[in-house]
Amino acid sequence: MRLPLTASALTLSLAALGPLPNLAGDTPPPSSPALLSPTLTNPTSLGEKWENLGRIYQSDTNPILQEFWLLGRYHGQYHWSEGSAGQSEGYETRRHRLGFQARLFEKLSLHAQMVSGSDFEPFYGGFTELWAQWAFSESIALTIGQQKHRFTHDRNVSSRYINYLERSMMTNMFGADYTPAVTLLGSIDKLTYYTGLFSNATGTDVGEAFTDFDSGYSFLAAAYYDLGPSLGADTAQLHFTYVHSDANENATNLNRFDNGISSALILTKGSGALVTEVTAGLGSDEGDAVALNFQPSFFLTDNLQIAARYQLAGSNNPEGLKPQRRYEEPAGLPSGDLYQAAYIGLNYHIAKHRLKLMTGLEYATMGGEEVWTASTMVRFFFGPHSGGPFPMNQMQSGHFFHHD
Repeated sequence: MRLPLTASALTLSLAALGPLPNLAGDTPPPSSPALLSPTLTNPTSLGEKWENLGRIYQSDTNPILQEFWLLGRYHGQYHWSEGSAGQSEGYETRRHRLGFQARLFEKLSLHAQMVSGSDFEPFYGGFTELWAQWAFSESIALTIGQQKHRFTHDRNVSSRYINYLERSMMTNMFGADYTPAVTLLGSIDKLTYYTGLFSNATGTDVGEAFTDFDSGYSFLAAAYYDLGPSLGADTAQLHFTYVHSDANENATNLNRFDNGISSALILTKGSGALVTEVTAGLGSDEGDAVALNFQPSFFLTDNLQIAARYQLAGSNNPEGLKPQRRYEEPAGLPSGDLYQAAYIGLNYHIAKHRLKLMTGLEYATMGGEEVWTASTMVRFFFGPHSGGPFPMNQMQSGHFFHHD
């Protein structure tokens, strides 16, 4: 395990922030503007004190620049997989990103975020995101540039907030990635919608990605509907997404299924949450597939969360399903037509989602083979939050063993 590398990466990421917020919780006098302005008047927990970690400028009166953020994340993880047909283990710098985001003229947002390769090889691996967004109003915004492809609720949740080692097997099979796109985001009453056209290829050469549109395209339409306090829950959201991909031989993303549909129900009540999503991939030479992703979670305390997941997937092709390539496939889990996996984990939120430690144990079976995977992870980020239904940046209050 390269633990020294982890510590170095965390140190470098923290250093990029400049001075950290005042952890004593003191609010500076108005005549001395804070480097990181607290959202709360009297923050108490470390998560509250770090609420604006990375924001180096904020003004409600400057007509040109309203906000400027440094942003980045470091995700390191170790897995140990033991299978009936093999074994795999190792430490990986899963994600390392650095960039900035600025809001200008009240309506324009600029975002740039470079990415490193796995284990920093290479250190510069191009941009995950490089976009400009214009907000016509508080309820509609147009974004142009390289951005995240948001097919399924599972994919829409940022890696900063996911509760597991990796996203679901079915989500990863679609191969959605960050690509040049034009998207429209808006809201009408209780409905939030998102739609756009995406290129089906991306790479480290930004100029090439933005000029060589020879990989086909994909069209995405998605919506969340706020059901309010219904179904016996405190909050309830219904999500639907559809994607059509017209990929060709040059496509590097979304080149497996011609069409995909998904629907998710996201519920919260007290300290608990439940996400249930059904996803289908249709029109593939390697077979159609459908999957259930069932995710319950519960906060035992304000910091300690237990998270579980059950996955069930099937295909009409004997090898239509692919195992998780980072840990199940190296441990010998083959392709097949029926996949099942169960995960249980504990997540300790040191500073809410900004700094947390995670552990998990997962059992998966397919094609007559099985794999057990134990994992431990560190997740750290600074910069602006993204919003959306749980489990995005929201934190729920703990129930048992409540503490100050």
